[in-house]
Amino acid sequence: MRNLFMNLRTLLHVGLGGVAAGIFVVGAACKTAGSGDAKPETTSSAAAVARRNVATDPGKVGAGTPLEARAGHELAAFAGGCFWGVEDVFRQVPGVTATAVGYTGGRTENPTYETVCTHTTGHAETVLVEYDPAKISYEQLLTVFFANHDPTTMNRQGPDVGDQYRSDVFTFSEAQATSARAKIASEEKARGKKLATRVDGMTKFWKAEEYHQQYDEKTGTHSCPLPKGLPKST
Repeated sequence: MRNLFMNLRTLLHVGLGGVAAGIFVVGAACKTAGSGDAKPETTSSAAAVARRNVATDPGKVGAGTPLEARAGHELAAFAGGCFWGVEDVFRQVPGVTATAVGYTGGRTENPTYETVCTHTTGHAETVLVEYDPAKISYEQLLTVFFANHDPTTMNRQGPDVGDQYRSDVFTFSEAQATSARAKIASEEKARGKKLATRVDGMTKFWKAEEYHQQYDEKTGTHSCPLPKGLPKST
């Protein structure tokens, strides 16, 4: 669905200095994270506060530059469809300290939204997450990730189709890769079917255009419900 509006939205964004970013709230993010025609929800004050307390510079993110978490923090990266909704989910998770959206896992340098949408670069729409492991574990982040998108569809989330919408866990260490593969095996057993989720080592992360960052917050419309899979203690 989002692809149907891509060219017009981009044109309006350029012509109106970003004002149009608040016009096309089509619910695609929620449909990629779940199922059915979910309607936008009004943001609760608690959720709004949680989002405001999360920074926007995980790992000192830039355009393919080396990533470095703050002292005592760690990095994680997840691709699960349209990155607007996926980022909004993680910004509500206690223990997450910063998020940004971008492109990784591809074959080209300096990807843009327009080139990624041609499905020729190999990049996935990805959310970079910085978190405090003293407050939430990597395994708990994986639980949130799998609970908030459909990992059984290959290169597709709801109406969004193409390799940029694939289910992919990008790992920063062998320990993360081991945890991700174990979680996939557990999910496959619980669901009784194979997952399409990939596990790939993290390569260069290219921060997406500014109008994509914290999109749901900028528009004031949060099309997805509060995250599923949160630790019970929260």
